[in-house]
Amino acid sequence: MSIKKKLPLIFTTLVLCILIANSTLHYMRSKEKLIEFNEKEIELIIQEVSYQVENSRNGALYVEDIIARELRTASIAIRNALPSNYEDVSNEQLSQLAEELMISHITLLAETEDDIIGVKSSDPHEIDMSTKEWLFWYDAFKQLFALSPVTVEEGLALPNYWSGPMEVAASNPDHTDKWGYFHDGSTDYIINPYFRDNQVLEYETLFGPTNIMNRFTNKLEGVLELSVFNPKNFGQETEMIHQNGYSFIRLADQPVWYGSYDYVNQALDAELVQKAVTTGETQKYLEEINGKLVSKTLVPIDTDTSDPYVIGVAYDYSLIQDELNKEFWQHFFLTIPFVLLVLLTSFVFSRSITKPISYIDEELNKIAEGKFGGNVILDRKDELGHLAQNVNALSKSLQNYVADLEESQEVIQFQANHDPLTGLYNRRFFQEELSKKVDQAKKTGETVAVLFVDIDRFKDVNDTLGHAKGDQLIQLISERLKNCLTGKNSVLTRQGGDEFVVLFSDLEVEEVIEIANKITMKINQPFMLDENEVIVGASCGISLCPTHTENMENLMIYADGAMYAAKKQGGNQVVIYNEEISKAKNKKLQIEARLRKAIKNEEIEVYYQPKIDARTEVLTGVEALLRWTDEELGFVPPDVFIAIAEEAGLIHPLWEIAMKKASSQITSWNKDRARPLSLAVNFSAKQFQDPCSLVKQVKEILSEYQLAPNLFEIEITESTLLFNTKETTRALETLQEFGISISIDDFGTGYSSFSYLKTLPINTLKIDRSFIQDIKEDHSNSEIAEAIINLARSLKLHVIAEGVEEDYQKEFLLKHDCYHMQGYLYSKPLSKEEFERVWV
Repeated sequence: MSIKKKLPLIFTTLVLCILIANSTLHYMRSKEKLIEFNEKEIELIIQEVSYQVENSRNGALYVEDIIARELRTASIAIRNALPSNYEDVSNEQLSQLAEELMISHITLLAETEDDIIGVKSSDPHEIDMSTKEWLFWYDAFKQLFALSPVTVEEGLALPNYWSGPMEVAASNPDHTDKWGYFHDGSTDYIINPYFRDNQVLEYETLFGPTNIMNRFTNKLEGVLELSVFNPKNFGQETEMIHQNGYSFIRLADQPVWYGSYDYVNQALDAELVQKAVTTGETQKYLEEINGKLVSKTLVPIDTDTSDPYVIGVAYDYSLIQDELNKEFWQHFFLTIPFVLLVLLTSFVFSRSITKPISYIDEELNKIAEGKFGGNVILDRKDELGHLAQNVNALSKSLQNYVADLEESQEVIQFQANHDPLTGLYNRRFFQEELSKKVDQAKKTGETVAVLFVDIDRFKDVNDTLGHAKGDQLIQLISERLKNCLTGKNSVLTRQGGDEFVVLFSDLEVEEVIEIANKITMKINQPFMLDENEVIVGASCGISLCPTHTENMENLMIYADGAMYAAKKQGGNQVVIYNEEISKAKNKKLQIEARLRKAIKNEEIEVYYQPKIDARTEVLTGVEALLRWTDEELGFVPPDVFIAIAEEAGLIHPLWEIAMKKASSQITSWNKDRARPLSLAVNFSAKQFQDPCSLVKQVKEILSEYQLAPNLFEIEITESTLLFNTKETTRALETLQEFGISISIDDFGTGYSSFSYLKTLPINTLKIDRSFIQDIKEDHSNSEIAEAIINLARSLKLHVIAEGVEEDYQKEFLLKHDCYHMQGYLYSKPLSKEEFERVWV
């Protein structure tokens, strides 16, 4: 579809959407206002009805008390008019007396062996009527016969008199009565005069809420029904009273106290009535009932009292809907003229735009065909004129761009083959050159050598001085490497990070080794990074083609393996690949694979070496040590598989095995011990790469196995404190505050300084076994051990010696106040079963 047709359609659609949105907004506002008006109207109705209900309640109680007092006066008159024995009184006599006193009926109640019954009455239903099941009524009758004050809470109590509350008559539930009961001991019966029906309910008829509720439903348009619900019984199973052969509902238990309930929605109304009373909030819903769309509002009243109720208003919602429909059609018919006007205007407007656009489009097609330099002439000062100028500028820019493209391609080619930091060739270029040289060597038999160079301690520079200084160091190293090479027979590349690879061709092996040694010497000389002097090394590995392999990938792998062998030998040296390196690497890979399987299958065992207080020869704790015997490899020394685990990222699952198994075992052993054992577990420096997570996990494991923090000790090496120092220190402080002890293992073999020992959260120094084993029988060669003990004492730290194997070593340590020891003098590390046989 052309723009000429699209624009009118778009504008018309846009205006139509605006009009629809406006009408919708007006519709929503009108709806809100109508509903708001309806809610205010309902609120006024609720206020008036609740006022009438409260007024009726209070007035009814007042009137009841007046009637009760009138019945007492009548009771005294009846007592004076009748003989003292009920057998001398006739029912006709009671009827005549009731008529004279202007009361409804008189009943005489007398005691039997186990009941109080109606013996004489002007109402035949009252004769032989039992009152035993009348609850508090019966209690009141007993108290009257006993000439005791009536103490029941209901009704009105006066001397020798009690008036029960207004209620449905148990003798004839078709009536509602107000009774009085009098007995002063002068008769053998209780005198029971009462008013019935209209005489009792006259106040409700005149002053109750029914009149006002009827006025609202009859005169207010839309109000269909008003109801006052009893929350205790509405929607519940009806509480029927069964007495004297009749079944009836008490007045207070009626589900609807006032008004009507013709718009029945029992289940939902009952649920919302209960919810309104429970929450104290008004409940509303909209539903079709009796063929009408009804809006019901249920408002709780007196929810903070013992006798709450709910007023329900049923409103004809169709009145609101009819008014909204009327407004909708008014807006609809007003919209049509506006849409037609916009359609006509947009057709005229679109023509004025599309004509110059077609002209510009023709010129753009020429540019697309490669015909640059054209000129669009359009005499307009609006956006289209500006667009024409931009098209002209684009045409000229494309001319310049094509001219510069060849020059840019040279730059792109350089970036594709060079490292951006050093300007050296990159990995991609090296792979291409290596492939060429290897293919050439296969044909000519010449030697191709790969020299893999990795910078020793480069990571320490990055961690200590930052990555910017690390990049600066890499640039300086690359310059020294270039100065060590001859451009004719060598290609120097940076593989990434601190790794460089040199490709040699047509050189003797001795010449390659000489250049590699020169590189290690040059790289090992100090570098100045601003004011910081930095010394690093270069581990170099060499592989040869075809001597070692003619496969390009293997040539790189062999050089990399030789470089790692150089690192293992202390770094800053040159190693030429040999088969033993591959064997060692394959062995390492085999151990790693078997270790992964052993961890997965939980085949790693935990051994326990006792810690002894040498003064009393008492066992105080254990150190948890890992042992692994593989079905293929046999026994694997801990220093071998733990080192591999650290390189392969398996140290944390190994630590979890030690933590969980040892914590569970120590908790089990401590159940029967008067003096509980402590547990020490070794932590690797790499575990502190995420200190927060480590702290959380330690706390969770101790909690899971119910091991008290004060019985747990963390053993770390001095190197741990040099890694991620701030975070590591913060983690150790958190653990120490939790109650855990921190011990420095193999103390004296690392990079300790007196300053960090004073400031770091440390509890114990553990003298390395090498210093203990140096001690001779005459206590000579003990200076380091003695110095560590004195250092610990000056810093107020605990000290423990490991590797104690001889009695004279023990004597030396005791003499110098080092009391805690572990070593073969007492026990080697033992399995759980061996430990239990010897120590538990």
